[in-house]
Amino acid sequence: MRVDVGIIGGTGIGERLLERGGTPLHVPTAAGILRGRVLDVDGTSVFLCSRHSSGHKVPPHRVNYAAMAYGMRELGVKACLATAAVGSLRREWGPGTFVACSDFFDLTYRNLTLFDAKVIHRDFTDPFGVRARRALLEAGAAEGAHVEREGLYLCGNGPRYETPKEIQLYRQLGADLVGMTAASEAILMREAEVDYGCLAIVTNLAAGISETPLDHQEVVDEMKRSGETAVRILLNAARRVAGTA
Repeated sequence: MRVDVGIIGGTGIGERLLERGGTPLHVPTAAGILRGRVLDVDGTSVFLCSRHSSGHKVPPHRVNYAAMAYGMRELGVKACLATAAVGSLRREWGPGTFVACSDFFDLTYRNLTLFDAKVIHRDFTDPFGVRARRALLEAGAAEGAHVEREGLYLCGNGPRYETPKEIQLYRQLGADLVGMTAASEAILMREAEVDYGCLAIVTNLAAGISETPLDHQEVVDEMKRSGETAVRILLNAARRVAGTA
């Protein structure tokens, strides 16, 4: 089966997407089975999957990123869109800010690759897919939601949050956002030759910038506020990628 666009729903978004129904689809891959649903969105076939599985049970360092990359390639998607709940290293980017990620630092040390058996090098001049990023920006404007055009996403391994001194170092490196998933997806999607775009959603200021200790409930609460807008942006972007918007 082939579909037009893939969507990976992160924290607070995966469940919202799956609530929209669709036809269950299991995609066998070399790295395991990718489970999701196919939904028709105004003539665009979209494969929806939840990054952390139903019930938000899979921690970021245990997500099967390879299965998602292989699966999206197997489905022949024109692009894969994703969301990521992030901490902000910029005070002016408070909770509820949307960012179309444009670059990343990978500090996960996960050593993820699809190329263990052969030597293949991929170019990362544009770390996130040009087509997917453009669709997210255009969709944000169409939905009346401001999306920051650029943002450097620093990916840590998790599941713990960062220390204030780590955040201080990351700010010196030029990072704007901090999360635990998007760089891993960007790397493997590029290796699978799948155009990948990530809509980051700020849920809190990072440690040492926030005036209070970090709490996952902050993430949950912000995603309740911003989640529906994020879903509208994703589905609008999916139609733009497919040429049906």
